[in-house]
Amino acid sequence: MKFRILILAAFFGLCGIVTGQTTFQPKQDSYESKGIVYDREITFDLQFLQTNGWSLGFNKGKLKTYYLTPYYHFGIGALKHIKEYRQQSFDNTGVSSIADSQSYVFGKQNSLYVVRAGYGQKRYFSEKAKVRGLAVGVNYELGPTLGLLKPYYLDLKYDDTFRSEKYSEENHDVFLERQRIEGSSGMLRGLSEISIRPGIHARSSVHFDWGAYDEFVKAVEAGFMIDVFFSNIDLMVEMEGVENRPFFMNVFLNLQLGKRR
Repeated sequence: MKFRILILAAFFGLCGIVTGQTTFQPKQDSYESKGIVYDREITFDLQFLQTNGWSLGFNKGKLKTYYLTPYYHFGIGALKHIKEYRQQSFDNTGVSSIADSQSYVFGKQNSLYVVRAGYGQKRYFSEKAKVRGLAVGVNYELGPTLGLLKPYYLDLKYDDTFRSEKYSEENHDVFLERQRIEGSSGMLRGLSEISIRPGIHARSSVHFDWGAYDEFVKAVEAGFMIDVFFSNIDLMVEMEGVENRPFFMNVFLNLQLGKRR
């Protein structure tokens, strides 16, 4: 009988120890559990502030650890020469020559649109499982750039008629005479004459993520990007103070929205 009582006492004591351990065990952080649940991330980029151009992008990443998310990037955009300034057409009196004239960029020879693909990594400075609210990290990315160079057309005045022309050595003087420019011929003009310019790009930024392991991604990036092409890109008619180069540097501010799953 005494033996049975000892066995029961030992059993209930063991249950009490287990129950006590379960009751007082620290609760796991929900971010840690989410780190297990979410292993993929899809985001969209809107570079709403870029010094010389604009860009839209799509990213697909795989969450490796709390610190690291490798991703693939695909994007489109446009690059501008630092000397590009849009203006209206004016006659000799300083008044717009025609009411429906299109604004234009004086001296512009070509427009450059880009398609980018890249591989990058997003790294956070601190473990997300222990940080609530704002997570801070860095992004870096490298990949090819496909440049699409399109001739830029202007409506030029010849006596009483107008002609839509791109720049050439033959019309050099007319193309650069402001009083004979009625405006741009529009974005669609010259699409059939697009030429390809291959290159590469690199991008690095500081990444600020609100709710780093929430289902919905809400982040802002501030950084630097460079596109380098294998040949010179003739965006402007070269003149004093205006020179074409094979590379484009941009400082940007990017809004990133997306979802984890």
